[in-house]
Amino acid sequence: MELLTALIMLAGSFFMLMAGIGILRMPDLFLRMSTTAKAGTLGAGLMLLATAVYFDSFSITTRAIATIVFIMITTPVATHMIARAAYFDGSALWEGTIQDDLHGHYHTTTHILDNQPAADTEIPEIESDDFQESG
Repeated sequence: MELLTALIMLAGSFFMLMAGIGILRMPDLFLRMSTTAKAGTLGAGLMLLATAVYFDSFSITTRAIATIVFIMITTPVATHMIARAAYFDGSALWEGTIQDDLHGHYHTTTHILDNQPAADTEIPEIESDDFQESG
């Protein structure tokens, strides 16, 4: 049982390390948030799972599982809301970003997503030379 706990804890530590490296290595806010939200959630979930396996108590297991569920529900929502606020605030995208799917689809005054481009924004034209053909 201790070996299984150690393996799960090691896997959780690995994902937490990847989340930390992701903060340092990713070029813009949106990629950093994506990396840390996914790897951090998985790492924390695995560490809590290792805690539940090690102590083998009903009360600790239920608390660990409840905490895992809470983290898995709240982290994506919080990450989305922070990224949305940063997008509205005009946080710069990485220069290697090829496509901004949201550009022109949000009304700047109401912040409502629209299927058609908003009338108060202008979508830049993309020339065919901007994309390389594959194959």
